[in-house]
Amino acid sequence: LVGSSNNPISGVTIATILTASLILLALLGSGAEKGPAAAIMIGAVVCCAAAIAGDNMQDLKAGYILGATPYRQQIMQMVGVIAAAFVLPLILQLLHTAYGFGPATEARPDSLTAPQATLMESVARGVFDGDLPWTMVYIGAAIGILIIILDKIQERRGSFRLPVLAIAVGLYLPFELDSAIWVGGVIALLVSIYQKRRKQTSSEDFAIAKQRSDQTGLLLASGLITGEALIGILLAIPVAIYKRTDVLAIVDDPLGSLPGLLVIGLVCWWIYRLATKAFLKSR
Repeated sequence: LVGSSNNPISGVTIATILTASLILLALLGSGAEKGPAAAIMIGAVVCCAAAIAGDNMQDLKAGYILGATPYRQQIMQMVGVIAAAFVLPLILQLLHTAYGFGPATEARPDSLTAPQATLMESVARGVFDGDLPWTMVYIGAAIGILIIILDKIQERRGSFRLPVLAIAVGLYLPFELDSAIWVGGVIALLVSIYQKRRKQTSSEDFAIAKQRSDQTGLLLASGLITGEALIGILLAIPVAIYKRTDVLAIVDDPLGSLPGLLVIGLVCWWIYRLATKAFLKSR
């Protein structure tokens, strides 16, 4: 799959905020009221640069394979960045009006938790307030190094992998987001079991069929992530207008979650079905 890569933007941003906070603390002292905000601003610049750089590299790679002109690609990249700079503030304002950000309150029980932003704020404030639990930071760094070593060992054995980025994301994301990642992992496991049970061709043919099947599932999952983001923005419009998060509810509580569970089940079956069919067609 062209353009498939790990671009740890969150990790780079958090490391930047931590480093910037320590430098500003040494220069300005712990009494600097604007210190945390300045560190977050530095992190925001690095975050945008990392995101644009990763997207640019992936687009240029795809364009090279397709025979596109790099010069024209760069022009459209700049158009995309400028357009996003005007559109994203409006989207964030819409989400803030509809749901709000931060921990849930009585006035906004359905606010968006924004775990990454909360983590970045905690790091910046913790450095300047002097209450950042450095022991936990050191323990986390040691665990991360250990997981990377174990992942390399597992890679040589050809057994299951331990991607440190996935483990880190699973640790700090809330359970309602982790559960979707877990469901996707279960589907991938079931597809892998299906592939091994029907391994009747040579190793080379099996590898090609497996790659085609995995790419199909990855493309479907990527499309679902993009579609969910777009639909989430569209759903925020009536919520912001009517000041109610249940304005489009089909079934009242306590059965309100049943239609969603039904749709999730159908989508999971659909992904599994298409991924396994792609495997059979490629043999």
